[in-house]
Amino acid sequence: MLTWLLLVIPIQTGGMMSLDLSIDQQFEQLTERYIDEFPALSPVSATRLGDHRFDGRLDEIGAESRAQEQAFCRNYLEQLRKIDPTRLSRANQVDHALLEYELEGRLWELETLREWTWNPLIYTQLSGSAIYNLMARDFAPLNQRLDHVADRLEQFPRFFRQVRATLEPKRVPKVHAETAIQQNRGVLSILENLVEPNLGSLPEDQRSRLEQAIATAKTAVKEHQQWLESTLLSDAGGDFRLGLELYNQKLAYTLKTKQTQSQIRERAEYELSRVRDEMYSISKQVYAEKYPYTVFPTEPTDAYKRAIIRACLELACLNSPKADAIVETAKRSLRMATDFVREKDLLTLPPDPIEVIIMPEFERGVSVAYCDSPGPLDIGMKTYYAVAPLPDDWSQQQIQSFLREYNKRSIHDLTMHEAMPGHYVQLAHSNRYPGKLRSVLSSGVFIEGWAVYSERMMLDQGFLDGDPLMRLTNLKWYLRGIGNAIIDQAIHTQGMTREQAMRLMMEDTFQEEREAAGKWIRAQLTSTQLSTYFVGTLEHFDLRREIESAWGEKFDLKTYHDKILSYGSPPVQFVRALVLDEPIPRLR
Repeated sequence: MLTWLLLVIPIQTGGMMSLDLSIDQQFEQLTERYIDEFPALSPVSATRLGDHRFDGRLDEIGAESRAQEQAFCRNYLEQLRKIDPTRLSRANQVDHALLEYELEGRLWELETLREWTWNPLIYTQLSGSAIYNLMARDFAPLNQRLDHVADRLEQFPRFFRQVRATLEPKRVPKVHAETAIQQNRGVLSILENLVEPNLGSLPEDQRSRLEQAIATAKTAVKEHQQWLESTLLSDAGGDFRLGLELYNQKLAYTLKTKQTQSQIRERAEYELSRVRDEMYSISKQVYAEKYPYTVFPTEPTDAYKRAIIRACLELACLNSPKADAIVETAKRSLRMATDFVREKDLLTLPPDPIEVIIMPEFERGVSVAYCDSPGPLDIGMKTYYAVAPLPDDWSQQQIQSFLREYNKRSIHDLTMHEAMPGHYVQLAHSNRYPGKLRSVLSSGVFIEGWAVYSERMMLDQGFLDGDPLMRLTNLKWYLRGIGNAIIDQAIHTQGMTREQAMRLMMEDTFQEEREAAGKWIRAQLTSTQLSTYFVGTLEHFDLRREIESAWGEKFDLKTYHDKILSYGSPPVQFVRALVLDEPIPRLR
């Protein structure tokens, strides 16, 4: 997905290729030009992708850069629509649909959603990523990367001036302003932790220039921090709720599926009830083992079922890590999951290195953990499984709430989702798909759905020897995904209040107060992304059942996994069509 912010430089876009080329050759040359040209629109995002031609530049913000991207998208749409997708190879039909939808969606974002006017998090993440992406991976010699750090730091004053001129405080929701205040300080921590320790390794002239650039950037960050706190926060008057029309439009571009909001809600309500019944069935066995003389009612009430489930989840909560051992616990969990995947030979593992790290400060405030994989043009670079530390200002009660939610079994589930065999494995395979366009235009629904599918698959294959509390924990996590989809649309289209959202999360899906409170903030800061987990999970489960049925006795789990991971990260409907040799669907 293209980022919101652009660099103003001339972009050359040629016309259609000569007619003596085949239709597939015309399309492939068009996509090659696209891959070559679009990274210049956002130098920071280009670094993240693994295109290092623009590492010394920092994104330009403003009307001119937005107009340039609009012209870029319209130009490529015009060229793309001259190519009849029905005459393309099946693989190219998929890529044609993805590129057309991406360009249309980007124009909608620029012209209709206009998030660049009201979401300051776009810019705090850009400024942090501008330096972090240069320092996180050894894609070039350190001296060269530090030179580009100095280049970008020298541009910070201009960048922040443009940000302040672009944002419209009256449209900025207060929760976005508050989170931007928190994240903006994180840029300084990147300099202190990743850049300044390397000053001593530089020649005197290079060190002197970088020190001056750091001083310039720190002044600019502090000036921007003052503006965020004194002007933006006080004037922030926007509504974080998208509203029905914008939400539905964005949902279509996010999910790239024909499922409607109402269809997702209906299936989510059904799954919510079904999964709780499954949890009650498991919980009865756990409870009866601990209290063998228990007589369960033949027709238990919903409240009774929840009480038994909660009592058994409490047993899992008792096995929690220490407050300062979250990262170490995640490291042990990663080793266990990796050993299990290898032992069971569940899929082909990539050779790429992976490391568990403390989440950078400029990324905190949205999620507890994430997988930071290298871009599709940086194949083989290190993947980071980032885990957020507990905030320093939390009370003891808040800390205990968090540790109960992220007990050791929950961290196993988190690890399976973010790393092994979830995002880390899937994205490493995706980056190796021979057509780079497919990797660049990846589907969040496929990616998140695979990660949730991986959790369930690992337990089905015997991870932790069939431990019922691990199964119960995993189902609780699936309930969380179901709840995500419900609150995502209810908050943005139906006026769901914090109290209503907290009740659904804590009572209906058994989340602890800290997890639910964090999700309430995340649901305000984002929209439609929280639905990708549930929709993607259903699509992957449905796909697995269809392929098992189609292959019959020839079905082999590793063969299946390697097959569906071999297509990159397109929407699941395309993988289904490719595997089953069915017509390639159209997104429009």
